[in-house]
Amino acid sequence: MQATIESALALAPAQAIEALVAIPEDQWFDRKSGRIHAKDLAAPLVAFANAEGGYLVVGIHDGVAEGVTPAKANEIRQVAMNFTVPPVRTSVLELAGPEGQTILVLRIESGDHVHVTVKGECFLRVGDESRRLTFTQQKELDYDRGTASFDIQPVDAELSDLNQDLCAAYQRLLGASSIESALHARGLLTRDGRVTVAAWLLFADHPGQLFPSAHVRVLKYADRERGTGSRMTLMAGHDIRFDGPVPEQIIKATQLIGEWLPNLSRLADDGFFRDTPILPYKAWEEGLINAVIHRSYSMHGDHIRVEIFPNRIEITNPGRFPGVTSLPDPTSVVRFARNPRIVRALADMGIARELGEGIRRMFEHMETAGLTDPIYHQSSMGVKLTLLDQPLPAVLRESLPDKALTILTVLQEAGRPLGTGQVADASGLSRQATTRLLGHLRDNRMITWTGQSARDPHATWVAR
Repeated sequence: MQATIESALALAPAQAIEALVAIPEDQWFDRKSGRIHAKDLAAPLVAFANAEGGYLVVGIHDGVAEGVTPAKANEIRQVAMNFTVPPVRTSVLELAGPEGQTILVLRIESGDHVHVTVKGECFLRVGDESRRLTFTQQKELDYDRGTASFDIQPVDAELSDLNQDLCAAYQRLLGASSIESALHARGLLTRDGRVTVAAWLLFADHPGQLFPSAHVRVLKYADRERGTGSRMTLMAGHDIRFDGPVPEQIIKATQLIGEWLPNLSRLADDGFFRDTPILPYKAWEEGLINAVIHRSYSMHGDHIRVEIFPNRIEITNPGRFPGVTSLPDPTSVVRFARNPRIVRALADMGIARELGEGIRRMFEHMETAGLTDPIYHQSSMGVKLTLLDQPLPAVLRESLPDKALTILTVLQEAGRPLGTGQVADASGLSRQATTRLLGHLRDNRMITWTGQSARDPHATWVAR
């Protein structure tokens, strides 16, 4: 979408305005009426700066280019300085319409630190809205953006060290006049023209020359357990690493996972049995893309792993969820881009989409397929996503109390008996809540309890 906007801005003013009227609002693009109070633009500016940046067009309302007055245009140019803290970095382009209207286009850069309005309100761009953050969510954003994003740091490389064919293709995609201007437009070069971490990861033939762990590894196992030593179940020839430019890593890993993912013969909607992948494509694809674009590239020694088992996929990436985020409800996580410039470039290329609801979409794809929810496990070093081929009929899903599905999924993933304390630790719930939910699941014959008495400290639970 951003490439569409840049292409529109390269047109003659009248044509550019017509194109800007037609472009749908999304993660990186918003429109406001020319009658808006200048101070009210602080919220969308802050929201874009706290995400991956974007474009704010002022002077278009309900599909009509109404323009702004000269006095209002002057006020708008001062919004960032007067109403955002710290001031959001913006540049302003003025377009003159055929009927004398003046349309302003504000290019907003992703901030290195958290931005708020002068009222102390914090916003984040999520989908097509500027969402106000709660106090806790702002703390998470403060934690994650406490220092400059790693992907803007310069590397020991020259522009000529990047793959010039890939850079030229990106230049054409943006409609820029040169490779250098295209990379500058997306913050992929520093202000003094040095190559950034993001540019290197996106356009270097071998990013691992500077970042040895910047690759995706795909493995396939013959059994549900990895095994060790002579009992290792890794299939021969099924351990592949992708270490090219990040877009290539995603494309090639996606293709291989699709080929290696087990198929089962299942009854389709048309009444015929057909070979069907054990997991929905859109769910695991979303998981892979999220892992690549949100991993911590500053952490050395670990890489992204996609492990394929007969009954599940596990995707592990370095870097925790931001700040004080607590699992077990990942759908409540407000997404903060750890690598905002990589995200923007991949969105230009059509590889990443609007990312505000990515985790929620993954849950929806699994639910639509009649499977249990994705499972996130956070360690001190990273995050593991598990997608299970474990059917859960809609009638059972609807009958479960809040968080019961989390408990059930923990037991299903374990595949072995667990004690109440182990279930509580894995789910992130209190022991009291865990005990109550385990009882509910047992009453509905979804799990089995084994023990000598109600107070047996060695009693265990297992999914049926």
